[in-house]
Amino acid sequence: MKKQFKMSLFILMASISFTAIAQDKSDWKNGVPEGCTTITAGKMATIDGSVITSHTDDSHRTRAWMEVAPAQKHEKGSKFELFERSAYDSLAMPTYQHKKIGEIDQIEKTYQFLNTAYPCINEKQLAIGESTFGGHEELFSTECLIDCQRLQQLMLERCSSAREAIGLADDLLKKYGWRDYGECLTIADKKEVWHFEVVGPGKGKVGAVWVAQRVPDNHISVNANASTIKEINLEDTNNFMASENIFDVAKENGWWKEGETFRWNYAYAPESRLSIASRRREWRVLSMLAPSLQLDANDKDYPFSVKPDEKVTMDKLVEIFKDYYEGTPYNFVKNIKQADKDGNEVISPFANPFMPYDMNKLFGVNGGWDELGERTIARWYTMYATIIQCRDWLPDEVGGIVWLAQDNVATSIYIPVYAGTTDLAESYKVKARRLGYSRTSAWWAFNRLGTLSAQRWGDMRHDIDKVFVPLQKSYFEEQAKIDEQFMSLSKKKRVEFLTQRSIQLGNEVVEKAWEIGDGLWTKYDEKF
Repeated sequence: MKKQFKMSLFILMASISFTAIAQDKSDWKNGVPEGCTTITAGKMATIDGSVITSHTDDSHRTRAWMEVAPAQKHEKGSKFELFERSAYDSLAMPTYQHKKIGEIDQIEKTYQFLNTAYPCINEKQLAIGESTFGGHEELFSTECLIDCQRLQQLMLERCSSAREAIGLADDLLKKYGWRDYGECLTIADKKEVWHFEVVGPGKGKVGAVWVAQRVPDNHISVNANASTIKEINLEDTNNFMASENIFDVAKENGWWKEGETFRWNYAYAPESRLSIASRRREWRVLSMLAPSLQLDANDKDYPFSVKPDEKVTMDKLVEIFKDYYEGTPYNFVKNIKQADKDGNEVISPFANPFMPYDMNKLFGVNGGWDELGERTIARWYTMYATIIQCRDWLPDEVGGIVWLAQDNVATSIYIPVYAGTTDLAESYKVKARRLGYSRTSAWWAFNRLGTLSAQRWGDMRHDIDKVFVPLQKSYFEEQAKIDEQFMSLSKKKRVEFLTQRSIQLGNEVVEKAWEIGDGLWTKYDEKF
């Protein structure tokens, strides 16, 4: 009995120890990561010549607040601190805690950057999106120090181009190591956009294994929590880059043999290609931008990138990120029906694609994601989303635009935050999930609106669109005038002008979100 107790205690302690040191998986579902979607576009694929990257931060655990981190001069001997993220449930709502695990030398001067949960743009129009794809469990190493969020910050603080950022990652990860699971960073600058996929070096080792592929200038691409880089040609340095150990690690682990065709995704993240949650989103994005390809929604592999049928607009990207497969066989609430006033069978106004998972059981919902339904592009647990334009014909301050939305983008609106913006509206800086529900928070304004509208989605969404769709269109159309106005100002006044616009529109949309939500309570009283 004593022996049994000791063994049980050992197993328990080992389990606790592993949990404490392994990278957190709180956002994973059914054993796979499914947290973010990123779409990219080369400069010849967009209507105005912008290079585009994007990101939906699909995790209500990540932080709701954001701020502009200023450019800084650091004293000799200064350090950049490194942290490990883990789930933390002792505050008002589930969130993350960040425990310091090390530090590296800081450089003398760092660039200004927009400090979202995953830092996304700097003052030089270097921009980053992100999507986790997992990869082989045995590649994760607790000997390493740099995780995804810290690497993005380091890139933005220190680099001015995508290629420079990838080179920096190679240098830092060789020395300090990748302490995370497989990630895809979509790194854009004023000229080009790259997908950078990285995994750990293996248990007990320091380093990383990575590959990068450039999206052709006339193409678009997507990453939706699955590795998408396949065959590579490292002699083509204009389009591919990789770590020195890319073939050796695959060969040592038996994931690839000499003489076989080397496919990065099947060597380093084969499980990710099995995920319908990922593949369905890939299909939908590519099909909405290049319907002429007639891609099969049930294929296992899609092209890394495709030429869109038409030049990509901001309106189209907003439409894609709001998508939940309505009008396709994969709208998983399509069978929740009732008779309308004329006796015709229609989808119930109460059917919504943002139901808590427990409600799927109530309605017998099943789909490509099994009892979870379908993993749609728009999600109720998105914390924030970005669509970033990098424009080389304008000064960096106004050329780089982060179109920033809060919470579920299906019920939200994007405001411009410029590479030169030095501050945000106060409500964007409130630590909302740490504090709980608050009328002072931008995130809560949109979270409340999205949650409320889901209760009678078939009707309420139209009330939201009636306000936000024309307002969004006006923001996009006004940008050309903002560019002109910026160029007419003295250099002293330019940054203040951009900052005031970001703050003004931030305040405006938050006020609208509260106003629409209050109106829904009144209009639909006793109807939900």
